[in-house]
Amino acid sequence: MRHTQWTVLTLLATCVSLAACNSGSDDDDEQVGTDPLVLNIAHINDHHSNLEPFAGTVMEFNGQQTMVELGGFPRITRLFAEAEAQTPNLLKLHAGDAITGTLYYTFYQGEADADLMNTVCFDAFALGNHEFDGGDEGLVTFLDYLNSGACDTPVLAANVKPEIGTPLAPSAQDDYIKPYVIKEVDGVRVGIVGIDITGKTQNSSRPLPTTVFENEVTAAQNAIDELQADNVEHIVLLTHQGYENDKAMAAQLSGVDVIIGGDSHTLLGDFQSVGFSSAGPYPTVTSNRDGDTVCIGQAWEYSKVFGRMTVNFEADGSVASCEGQASLVIGDSFSRTVDGTEVVLSGTETTELLAQLDTMPEIVVVQPDPQAQAILEQYKGQIDDKKAEQIGTALDSFCLVRVPGEATNRSAGTPGCEDANQLARGSDAAQLVAEAFLDASLRADFALQNAGGVRVPMPAGEITFNTAAIMLPFTNVLVELDITGAEVAAALEDAVANHLDDIGSDGSQPYAAGLRWDLDMSQARGNRFSNVQVRSEEGSWTAIDPAQTYVMVTNDFIAEGRDGYDTLGLVTADGRNVNTFLLYTQSLVDYFSKMGTVGLPLRSDYSHQQVIDPDGNLLRD
Repeated sequence: MRHTQWTVLTLLATCVSLAACNSGSDDDDEQVGTDPLVLNIAHINDHHSNLEPFAGTVMEFNGQQTMVELGGFPRITRLFAEAEAQTPNLLKLHAGDAITGTLYYTFYQGEADADLMNTVCFDAFALGNHEFDGGDEGLVTFLDYLNSGACDTPVLAANVKPEIGTPLAPSAQDDYIKPYVIKEVDGVRVGIVGIDITGKTQNSSRPLPTTVFENEVTAAQNAIDELQADNVEHIVLLTHQGYENDKAMAAQLSGVDVIIGGDSHTLLGDFQSVGFSSAGPYPTVTSNRDGDTVCIGQAWEYSKVFGRMTVNFEADGSVASCEGQASLVIGDSFSRTVDGTEVVLSGTETTELLAQLDTMPEIVVVQPDPQAQAILEQYKGQIDDKKAEQIGTALDSFCLVRVPGEATNRSAGTPGCEDANQLARGSDAAQLVAEAFLDASLRADFALQNAGGVRVPMPAGEITFNTAAIMLPFTNVLVELDITGAEVAAALEDAVANHLDDIGSDGSQPYAAGLRWDLDMSQARGNRFSNVQVRSEEGSWTAIDPAQTYVMVTNDFIAEGRDGYDTLGLVTADGRNVNTFLLYTQSLVDYFSKMGTVGLPLRSDYSHQQVIDPDGNLLRD
């Protein structure tokens, strides 16, 4: 079964707005471009090499918790194909962060992602920060895969300027990256401008120092001005900078009509009916600097959501209105837990549930595209054996949090993590990773891990190689730093200031093993951390000595000073570092294999002890 209600509604809206719908006959040619444009946009973002669906995702239907199969790129391909076949004036867009996140990237370096993306043939793809995780050369590898077939997907980032002679610009600055592309839609030229987040990409990924990242707003306005000088009046920004940044940017720009975004993994729309919360309406309607309407959309993450937007323009090129839906993409098999056992719904129950879903635009039920599924199976078959190896058991769910007290529940759908984001202890998953790092180092007194480096929660139950690979999907290695107690305190302050003061990624939030503290985020930088203590080998805790030199084990990424960790960068530059050449994912695998069974640490061993949020509220344990 396929949920097609949105397609029908879009067609009706388009036919009403146009003088006539294009039936494909020559007689209709004279109608092209004679009326104000109605633009349809289908989009995804942040699929992060998540090509397979998420089985066992919990949704609520009629008050009952039901497990579904959520997402999967072949389903996304099917939806794009249907939209293209059934909807006129369609743009197919991807707002960045296609790669890094699962074994499909670890093993194939973007080839699997590119092959699946080429089953869609996107009209434009915006670079995200994680496209630079493997440096400019790694990005070239992925882009060569992406454009090795028949699609020739435009890759956009108006604010990214590689130096000529480097991998991304071997002969010209736009060899791989274009600032914008112009598409003709119903006889009207539409400009699509790409924007990548500057600070986060420079600080949290690995672009070459010679690759320039310009201010996002300035670069966007310059591109819009160029397009308008070329008589292009309909402007879509394809951004990878986050929902809040998109809203702020809209207000600063002249001439922008639509922003399709990514980076913040934001779910937009009303999903209360199935137990999911969102950050705002879809589309979000705001105004640009001219006071004209701007329509903003984003489609959550990991091939789980398909975004559809219809934008109705006035004759002068401004936006008259927009409507649409970001829909959770699921399969047609369902199960529930009965007395601790998973039970598949009966045929009658399934039929009744599918009939209900046909009335819910926030859900789309769809079968995978056969061609895309066949491509995925070719890659999947080669890694299944390794992925399936059990290496341990989790007695508890390890919830994912970045900053304690944050509004976003990053562990939605993971049992036991319903309010984890509101607890003082913060991220169980990051705490676990730090403990694994400390165990892997023969020298270290304590371990430090940035929150953003841990990508997913870990549910209770079987732990496989894939569990570790998805939690830690990057190619970092562990390094040991000889660091003073005073420098440790400064590094902690750096990390929190990065997101509270410097508008950097909240992925910089620190987590540690063998090191704990109290944190007051309502205070100014330099006064946020107190009671910083170090755990001895015997398990006792003592105040950190500012003058003493300790050994810290961490990942090479933040040890280089990235993600705001300036003090660690200075320690590394001073030569007080030893590269263990141990892949950080392998350290987690080894920890699981060694422990066999893992449970949540003692509360006293968590890095975050007492925490006060930026508003002065004491978080509960």
